[in-house]
Amino acid sequence: MAAKVLAIVLAGGEGKRLMPLTADRAKPAVPFGGMYRMVDFVLSNLANAGYLKIVVLTQYKSHSLDRHITKTWRMSTLLGNYVTPVPAQQRRGPWWFAGSADAIYQSFNLINDEQPDYVIVFGADHIYRMDPRQMVEEHIASGAGVTVAGIRQPLSTADQFGVIEVGEDGRRIRAFREKPTDAVGLPDAPDQIYASMGNYVFTTKALCEAVERDAEDKSSKHDMGGSIIPMLVERGEANVYDFKDNEVPGSTDRDRGYWRDVGTLDSFYDAHMDLINVHPVFNLYNFEWPIYTEQPPYPPAKFVHQWGERVGRAVGSMVSPGAVISGSLVENSVVSPKVKVHSWAHVDGAVLMEGVEIGRHAVVRRAILDKNVYVPEGAEIGVDLEKDRQRYVVSDNGVVVIGKGQRVEP
Repeated sequence: MAAKVLAIVLAGGEGKRLMPLTADRAKPAVPFGGMYRMVDFVLSNLANAGYLKIVVLTQYKSHSLDRHITKTWRMSTLLGNYVTPVPAQQRRGPWWFAGSADAIYQSFNLINDEQPDYVIVFGADHIYRMDPRQMVEEHIASGAGVTVAGIRQPLSTADQFGVIEVGEDGRRIRAFREKPTDAVGLPDAPDQIYASMGNYVFTTKALCEAVERDAEDKSSKHDMGGSIIPMLVERGEANVYDFKDNEVPGSTDRDRGYWRDVGTLDSFYDAHMDLINVHPVFNLYNFEWPIYTEQPPYPPAKFVHQWGERVGRAVGSMVSPGAVISGSLVENSVVSPKVKVHSWAHVDGAVLMEGVEIGRHAVVRRAILDKNVYVPEGAEIGVDLEKDRQRYVVSDNGVVVIGKGQRVEP
C-alpha cells in the first residue's frame, strides 16, 4: 500500500527584501514569468508528482495569495484531493506564527486530520522544477527522521547559504550551519558544499515530536531551518538529498538542477532573464512537467504597425496573452498579460507585469514595473539612474523597480 503523504507549503513570509513588489501582497503571490505567481512552482511540483493533499500556510498580506489559490488550484473533491490556504488559526493562543516551526505547531490539527505517514514541508517562494517523489522514496528507504534537500554550490559561496555538512557516507548530516565562513567541502567534492533548499521530508512522528519540543523552548526562534533541523541533526536523524540526483521528465542538460531563491530584487530580475535565452537556463516550455496557473480568457498577443521605424516587434522576449506591442520595440524582456507598448517606445531588459502601459517614445531599460504602472509619452526609466534613485527603488545592481499602480513622472 502506498505511503500516505501530506504536503505543507510555508507561504507566510513578508518578503521585505522584495519591496516594493511585496508592499501589497505576500512574497509567494508576487507575479513571475509573465503568467505565473511564485507559489505556482512549488504547487506544480507537488501536483505533477501526485501529491494532491496540500495545505498552504499563509500569514502576511495574504489576500491575493488566498484568492489565487482558491481560484486556480482546484482538485477533485471526489478523490479527496485539495489545495487550501490556511491562515494562522491561533489554536495555541492569541498570537500569529512566531516562525515556520510555530506555523506547523499551530497547525497540528491538519496533520491529525490526515494521519499521514510522511509530511513534505516545502517553501513557497523558490523558482525550480523538482520531482519530490524521488526525495520521498529516498527518505523512506533511509529510515531518517528528516531528509533535507541540498543543492551543490561552490565552497566559496558558503557564507551566503544555510550549509549542510555531511559525514563520510555523504548522506548523514553532521552539522547544519547558517552562512558559515569556515565551511567544509563535501567528501566527494572538496570544492563544493550543500546549500539547503528549504525543502524537507519528515517522518510524521519525528516532525511532531521535534516541533512540540521546540514549542516548549522559550529561547527558540521556532524556525524549521534554524531550530528543527539542527535538533534532528544532533539526534543523528537527519539525511541530505542531493538535488543533482533528481530527474525531472522533459528537463534538458541546460536547465537540469536549476533552483533560484528569488529573495532579492536582483535575484528576482536575474531569474527572469534566465527565461528568455534561445536555450533558456530555466525552461518554461517543458510540457512533460508543466507549471500550472490560472488561465484567464485573454486574447492572443498582438503585434501591429509596419511603417518605417513604426514596427511592432519583440526580440529575445516572452510575450503573454492579451499584450499589444504597437509600433514599438521590445527586447530581452518578459511581458505579462494586458501590457500595452505604444509606438516608437523602446523596452530593453525589462519585466513588465500585468496591465503596464508604456507611452509613445518612452524608454524603459533594466527595470521591473509592477502591475498597472503607467509610463507616459517620452518618459525614461533606467537611462539616468541618479535621477531614478530620487523617485524609485534602484537595486544594488542598478535595476529600477516601480511599485504597483504608480504613474511615472514625464
